Amino acid sequence: MTDIVVSPLARIAEMAVRHGAREMISLMAKEQAFHRPAVIKADRHLLLSMNDISFAGTGDLIAPQETHVRAIIDFATQWDRASPLLIHCWMGVSRSPAAALIAALAVHPEQDDLALVRRLRAASPIATPNTRLIAIGDDMLGRKGRLAAAIKEIGRGADADGNAPFVLPLAELSNRR
Repeated sequence: MTDIVVSPLARIAEMAVRHGAREMISLMAKEQAFHRPAVIKADRHLLLSMNDISFAGTGDLIAPQETHVRAIIDFATQWDRASPLLIHCWMGVSRSPAAALIAALAVHPEQDDLALVRRLRAASPIATPNTRLIAIGDDMLGRKGRLAAAIKEIGRGADADGNAPFVLPLAELSNRR
């Protein structure tokens, strides 16, 4: 079993190499340009265009949608777990932590939502998962409000510059093989 690495855009190449990631999910605004690290093959890179907003989009803003969450779930369940999954957004604070939780629950649906969210908080005191992604993920994964409630319980993360990648363990250490 391996982990999920969450990173800001500025450090994706470093994190991919450091952790040996070979698969990546990018959650970026539609026009945001960036280069996929060479160690990530194009067919194992999922690029989702969305803004970091928690309300229905207006104007040029694209809110997270069910199609985005379905893509995260499908990609995560196809992840071979031979190496860590790298998930990033612009700052590594909101969209990517939310996607990491959704991916972790897609892979291990038997785990407790609150325990998972507490592992997230222990790994990143600044993470503030996007509530719209969380709400959609909670519904699509059949969590019956448990994931959303767990996010509410840990509250907003500490203020920071966002340059703080972290590793989210897929399962509690006592459950790891």
